[in-house]
Amino acid sequence: MAPSFDWWAKQSHRGTPVVVKMENPNWSMVELEGPSEEDFLITAESPGSGRVRDKGHRAGKNAKQLTWVLLLKAHRAAGCLTSIATAMFSLAAAIRRRVSSGQTDSEDADDDHAAGCREKENPTVKTRFYFCIKMFLWLSVLLLGFEVVAFYKGWHLGAPHFEFQLQSLWATPLGVKGMFDWIYSRWVWVRVEYLGPLLQFLANACTVLFLIQSLDRLILCLGCLWIRLKKIKPVAKQDESDKDLESGENNGYFPMVLVQIPMCNEKEVYQQSIAAVCNLDWPKSKFLIQILDDSDDPTTQLLIKEEVHKWQQEGAHIVYRHRVIRDGYKAGNLKSAMKCSYVKDYEFVAIFDADFQPNPDFLQRTVPHFKDNEEVGLVQARWSFVNKDENLLTRLQNINLAFHFEVEQQVNGLFINFFGFNGTAGVWRIKALEDAGGWLERTTVEDMDIAVRAHLKGWKFVFLNDVECQCELPESYEAYRKQQHRWHSGPMQLFRLCLPDIMRAEINFGKKFNLIFLFFLLRKLILPFYSFTLFCIILPMTMFIPEAELPSWVVCYIPATMSFLNILPAPKSFPFIVPYLLFENTMSVTKFNAMISGLFQLGSAYEWVVTKKSGRSSEGDLVSLVEKEPKHQRGFSVPNLKEMEEEILQQEQKASRKKKQHNRIYRKELALAFLLLTASARSLLSAQGIHFYFLLFQGISFLLVGFDLIGEQVE
Repeated sequence: MAPSFDWWAKQSHRGTPVVVKMENPNWSMVELEGPSEEDFLITAESPGSGRVRDKGHRAGKNAKQLTWVLLLKAHRAAGCLTSIATAMFSLAAAIRRRVSSGQTDSEDADDDHAAGCREKENPTVKTRFYFCIKMFLWLSVLLLGFEVVAFYKGWHLGAPHFEFQLQSLWATPLGVKGMFDWIYSRWVWVRVEYLGPLLQFLANACTVLFLIQSLDRLILCLGCLWIRLKKIKPVAKQDESDKDLESGENNGYFPMVLVQIPMCNEKEVYQQSIAAVCNLDWPKSKFLIQILDDSDDPTTQLLIKEEVHKWQQEGAHIVYRHRVIRDGYKAGNLKSAMKCSYVKDYEFVAIFDADFQPNPDFLQRTVPHFKDNEEVGLVQARWSFVNKDENLLTRLQNINLAFHFEVEQQVNGLFINFFGFNGTAGVWRIKALEDAGGWLERTTVEDMDIAVRAHLKGWKFVFLNDVECQCELPESYEAYRKQQHRWHSGPMQLFRLCLPDIMRAEINFGKKFNLIFLFFLLRKLILPFYSFTLFCIILPMTMFIPEAELPSWVVCYIPATMSFLNILPAPKSFPFIVPYLLFENTMSVTKFNAMISGLFQLGSAYEWVVTKKSGRSSEGDLVSLVEKEPKHQRGFSVPNLKEMEEEILQQEQKASRKKKQHNRIYRKELALAFLLLTASARSLLSAQGIHFYFLLFQGISFLLVGFDLIGEQVE
């Protein structure tokens, strides 16, 4: 049923109702949409009937039917327009609620660790980045006013003899007819002599960095294409006898494996992750599961303890471990667990984050790659996501991470034998961990830290693109933003710390060049630097300082090509290629800020916030993750009910003091949105087509992100 034209009115009817009666009600819409030529020809019925259909009557009938078809199509189009209008009103209402709530990104210090980091940070340093963006914004608004007045006064930059007119005004003060003309002429002189060359130099420098990074990405894509064409992949050395799981102690390759699950206040996912590792197909006597709980929530601790005890009753070799002194975040947790006396009995350690759900054959497909290859220190599996189609934010993340695993990790693993450890879904040789110096708490990217140190010691890494481990993507922009801040500030911390060790390491020049220039500088520093500087600052400034310019191939063609290459590993996401390009530029603000924080050791560089989980499970894991009823056996002590009630009461009181979860307003993104929209308005005066559209849509994307309208919406 098509929507009503009077979508804005109430349920009252006005005017005279009209009843439409079709002469042939059996016709379908498909038949009416495309009448054939035969419908307009003279057709005779059977000779026995003695009747001949009149040509004019038939043509008039078809004309009426075609008219009604067009009216129905117009009615349907009007219904679509009403839907768009309704969506716009809903969007405006959501923005109004955001503004009225008054919650900004500066008020997100709910986490104790985040609050502690912010206390150490200098408030002046904290607001300096936002101050610079606001300065560019107000400057652009002022310059837009100048340019509009100059436009209506006829001071067109493209007009003939414009430079000659300016020279005459500068040479003869009497030629200055007004204060505005004098100020504008001096402003143009400053632009031509000073600002234009400086801005053009910065634009050229960022363009060179952009081309270098694009060339690196193109080479990675060609390497991935070569791998696909030649069907190259790591092959484990496995005998036929190794395939018999039950004969593991005699013939099969089933070494001792330690499985670790570090977690912290993640009660949404602990059940499914524990169930997944307890169902791994591996001889029970050959692996031990450590649940490394860093939770400071008594209720969560109690729930995880009960879950571990339940699986112990089922026969799983699993232990619960909780630290009294919780230092060093995840690195400190793993380091503490490796000090247990029984760890010396194990040869390998598999690590899974709390939201990861490995398939039962995970160890069977990863551990054999260590056999008869003593140089291999790490085997890494790729991630797959149970909620990649949840909303637009998760779809865009899936594009980015699919390229990371399919292209970056696979190519580096096969051709260089080195890549950054992803922190989870990987198996380490314990000897390699010890040789590299073990887990260190000096950065927030302990996984990358241990990988770099192991590589400097000569250990090789293997990436398995065909072995997947399912996990979750952040569904809210706030969670994703904090995750990206940690992922981009940590590498810069690590680069400062590891640079002397890389220079002194006994590895060849090629490996040093790969680590310093490609791994750290190009992919961790240059990428967020030019993305933010080139597209968020320099490009809008060229609209107000037209003496410097960015060609169309920098603004449109190369970014579109790179986005197309990025989306190839996730072909089903091709319809989202334009939102992906805009969103990546939008995220450059967070990444650039994080990179600066890590490079100069600012307080927020040490911030660690556990990414929020929703506890989703895939359909394939539902059977194996079904919660079994606990068995009541002798020796099973029921917890003290009074203690449980007290702990739960304390936890409820603590939760009531916390702020209610809600969407936020992000000031940096909003300031950049208005800067880009102002620049797009300025581009109309000089009729720069491709620049206008890019600035307009990029400004709208910043606006949507600034009001937190992408991802999970919290009431």
